[in-house]
Amino acid sequence: MAPASPTLDGSCTLLPAPGPSTDVLAAIAAEYATLSAEYGPRNVLVLKRHPAGLEPLTEALADVDLWEADGGPHSPRVESLPEHASKTIEEYDPTLSRLEYEERIELISLVIDGASRSVPDYLQRAAAHESFARDVGQLLLEATRQRIRLDDLDDPYDCLAFLYAMNDRFHAEIDDRGYVERADVIPQAVERLEANADELRTRVTGSFDAVLAVEFEEYRRLDRRYLAALTRNADLVCVGERHASVERTRVEPGRIDDIATDAGLAVETLEPETVRNGDTDTEPPHQPIARFLATGDSPVRSAAVGDGAGPPDADSRGRARRIRTGTAREQIRAVATEIQSLRDRHGWSYDEFAVAVPRIERVPETRRRLRDAGVPTATIGTPSLAEDPAVNELYAVVTCQCERERDGDGLERIDPAEPTRDASDPRAVSLDRLRARTPDFSTDLLAETAGVSVRRSLERWIRRTDLKGRIAREEAWVDAREQYEGVRRVLEIADFVEETDLVGPDWQGLRRMLRRTIQYDAPYVHAVETRPPTGGVTVCDVDDLKYDSRKAVFLLDLIDETYPGEQFLTQLFPTAWLREMPAYPAVTNPSPESIAATFATLDVRKTTESSSATQQNAKHSADAADIGDPFETYHAQRSRRRLALGARAAERALYCCSYERGAGGLRRSYDESRYLQLIDATPGLELEDVDAAADAAIHGETNALEALLAQPRGELERVLQEASTGGEADLGETEALFEEIAVVLEEGEIDGELAEAVRSQFEFAAGEVVRND
Repeated sequence: MAPASPTLDGSCTLLPAPGPSTDVLAAIAAEYATLSAEYGPRNVLVLKRHPAGLEPLTEALADVDLWEADGGPHSPRVESLPEHASKTIEEYDPTLSRLEYEERIELISLVIDGASRSVPDYLQRAAAHESFARDVGQLLLEATRQRIRLDDLDDPYDCLAFLYAMNDRFHAEIDDRGYVERADVIPQAVERLEANADELRTRVTGSFDAVLAVEFEEYRRLDRRYLAALTRNADLVCVGERHASVERTRVEPGRIDDIATDAGLAVETLEPETVRNGDTDTEPPHQPIARFLATGDSPVRSAAVGDGAGPPDADSRGRARRIRTGTAREQIRAVATEIQSLRDRHGWSYDEFAVAVPRIERVPETRRRLRDAGVPTATIGTPSLAEDPAVNELYAVVTCQCERERDGDGLERIDPAEPTRDASDPRAVSLDRLRARTPDFSTDLLAETAGVSVRRSLERWIRRTDLKGRIAREEAWVDAREQYEGVRRVLEIADFVEETDLVGPDWQGLRRMLRRTIQYDAPYVHAVETRPPTGGVTVCDVDDLKYDSRKAVFLLDLIDETYPGEQFLTQLFPTAWLREMPAYPAVTNPSPESIAATFATLDVRKTTESSSATQQNAKHSADAADIGDPFETYHAQRSRRRLALGARAAERALYCCSYERGAGGLRRSYDESRYLQLIDATPGLELEDVDAAADAAIHGETNALEALLAQPRGELERVLQEASTGGEADLGETEALFEEIAVVLEEGEIDGELAEAVRSQFEFAAGEVVRND
């Protein structure tokens, strides 16, 4: 049974609906100014639920004019709640160490391997799937965050009972070893603050007189307990947004108004006019679309409810742009072209653009394809270790050192020129990799860098082979930053191997842990930085835009299998099972009443007159009067909210991007997100199509070069096609085009390799060169 909701003593200001982030930050700044004037800025602690968006929040609060109140400039105390809880734990016990992701993988795998409990048949079969380990890891992390223990559950599903038992054993192990898991930081901090263990609460709360809790709509039950313990002797002011909770509603239904009231807070909902100070001229043209996605309110309905004046005028209509392409790859190329076009037209810098993907695993590929199209990107993160060349080199070193440790002359007997050698042999693969990446490689180099300490041996390899220098010279700065991070992670794993008793402190132990970490590692599980000093287009998960803003935002992959999607919560269990798993750490069996209480978009009174297109999709529509399947409806609404929050991050231009989806065989069809279809069919909302065809206007150096290379062959093919069909081709235009290209090649300042590439295209077109595929 879930513990009672904590009681909070304070006030809560709620914005009426997700608006531009500038409005949100302005409302927070106003509350901060009031508290700072009363207590002084140094005595006001600002807590944001999630780390994403801390920088713009800090900048907005730093701009608050407090010179008269404080007598000088100030630095606001802004922290994410997990960060503050982590410091609280360290204050209680400075010797506790947070368990790193790699260490967690190794320890929990050992716990499962040593389990005396029989593994359910379903999990044994599911373990063969590539995503199994990551799905299990996410499930256990969420169970830890919510303090779900096996002993507290009544007759849980067999699979859940097994996994929760392993999680309990895992935490018993890390407690014995003096570690704390990151997901367990807030639960442990809550327990120690509530008990005031070793005067912890007194010490932690002595440095502030007021707490400003930001992003309150995302505070879960344990988060609210943390606030309650932290503010027993401090003034508490909360700021949140209605219709904006995505993460909290994953595990807890209900509107933030009701949750704040039930917690004992005095709730005030700001009027829209108060938020924007009556200035409707500055509202972005797509804001009505963001509002419609979040609340279900359309311009037509708003006008009818307001003064009965009929349809809204042109200025109040919601407008966004739509990009539709044939493939996901063409979608990104069209986005790159549009970014270059906007730069040409408005002079915007690259860091004024954001490209939002539906899940964080899509970030690396999207960023790479944008860069291939000539658009620099700014996102820095930790990609999958398996894709990191520097990590693969160090893993090859470890593999070879393991062979040297086992058989001193084993590597010398592997001849790279031997035609019968096993190409899949890990030793041969590792040697080939080291020869390809390391100048003057020899097995003697391995012997010279090996020592008693695996950490110091790797450091010697890095210095002797100038690994970091090679990375800096050969890689773009974004890739270099990430590879340096990969090297750091490998060295940290080597440190852990030498300190722990989980594996042997030798090459075999390091190889085992590295192999498991690389296998189970997920893209961007650690940190993502979207505003590094060098600038560039931000590529991020759509959820990371909640407290951010850019001049133009591109929402990618708006197809129905992504928004809302077909697989909610996890791939680990079938949806039919999830509906029957009340112990699963998420909302799995919501009642129709709780769904209607959580999402305003399901208020049937807001359903407007619609076209036949909308009626055909009524069974899918979030505005349909019949809720249908409660599980799917509930989580589809969360997906709709994600789109709303991504849309509101755009300051000037919003782009909704989709592509064709294969439907089996040779057929391909557009399967646009039902929410785009709903926008299209709603009076007062418009989606303007962007020309993404091959003959559209060319923008950007890379696109121009590709168009130039394609012209010789394309023009000759046009002439041949006309001749083969009996038509007449104007050779004068062709001659003029070729003459212009020739003049540019001869007289222009053209790179020699580019000029040669263009000439080769003429040779291909004329049949003088045949490509051997």
